[in-house]
Amino acid sequence: MNQSRNVIRYINAAHVIDHMFMLIFPAAVLGMTQAFALDFAALIGLSLGGFIAFGACSLPAGWLGDHWSRRRMMLVFFFGIGASAIFTGLSHNAPMLVLGLTLIGIFAAIYHPVGTAMLVAYAQNRGREIGINGMWGNLGVAFSALITGLLVAHFGWRAAFILPGVVAMVLGVGFALQVHEEPVPQRPHTPLKGAGGQRISMAVVFGVLALATATGGVVFNATTMTYPKLFQERLHELFASPQTLGVVVSLAYAFGAVAQLSIGRVLHRVSLKWPFVVLTMCQAPLLYALAYGEGWGVIALGAAFMFVVFGQVTVNDAMVANFVAPQWQSRVFALRYCLSFGASATAIPLIAYVEPLQGLVGLYLILAAIAALTFMAALVFPRTPSEALAGQTA
Repeated sequence: MNQSRNVIRYINAAHVIDHMFMLIFPAAVLGMTQAFALDFAALIGLSLGGFIAFGACSLPAGWLGDHWSRRRMMLVFFFGIGASAIFTGLSHNAPMLVLGLTLIGIFAAIYHPVGTAMLVAYAQNRGREIGINGMWGNLGVAFSALITGLLVAHFGWRAAFILPGVVAMVLGVGFALQVHEEPVPQRPHTPLKGAGGQRISMAVVFGVLALATATGGVVFNATTMTYPKLFQERLHELFASPQTLGVVVSLAYAFGAVAQLSIGRVLHRVSLKWPFVVLTMCQAPLLYALAYGEGWGVIALGAAFMFVVFGQVTVNDAMVANFVAPQWQSRVFALRYCLSFGASATAIPLIAYVEPLQGLVGLYLILAAIAALTFMAALVFPRTPSEALAGQTA
């Protein structure tokens, strides 16, 4: 029988890999323009297929996780994403690069529906474990800027893909040897009721979740894709080298890890509604401020925005964990992430179209308007008792 902590360690490591690999390219792209003779906007556009696959392939991945094997799907994840990253690092022309980035997206799509469902099945305190898992995913985002910056500066952009690819495959070997096939752990599922004991409309819950997932996906992807360029433009006199810029961007991303750890602990004690409202309320004003920010203030604003946007991701995952029965969770997580990452793929053409015409100022003003929709969705989300009060932890 698998030990819960051992399984969760590998799931957390996979979350680091998943987010890091999807954002290696945006962090490395500033050092790839000469190699491919393309500007920033044109190169960013090449990643569209990867982000479409990241969303679309969540559905078959979730179905296979429930009907075939979650463990085997995670093995496909580790080895597939590792091999795809190595292939991308060996690319010599734009078609090869597009294929490599698309393959990364295909295999990266496995993690969220399968890995998150596996985490929830083995977790004793779901709110806390979702928060910790989210923290590791956020560190993957931070590592994408930090490690990519260091590798590009010292070894070139190819190493930024190849070396992490090797690490992913090594972790896959460890997972194969230490995590064995077994039935999904069963735990009781009690449908949540409103704070006053009334029945909750599932149509409202999933309608809010769908809207927040779609709008949040666009905002999340557009900001994480453009942070390296934003910081380079606004801090160019302070931070010139790729590795120094990578450190600064990583520090901003790291605040998201703090958010997910702290919000995960809060979710066990309070209704999901209140963190959801507070976190989404802050997003539009911060994006507006980032549109016009300059100098050191951009770092503080960028860190604060990462805090609220990653905190919301933890809330959204907790919604599925609390409202969906275990045997359906892989498929519902698949639907959630298909919608999230499918919507987030629209950030690529949005960046490619708006940035050359209106710069990052115009882009971030559009994102502020989208974030305002997420806040309106949070306002109509029903108030539920806390997970602890509902008695849903073991």
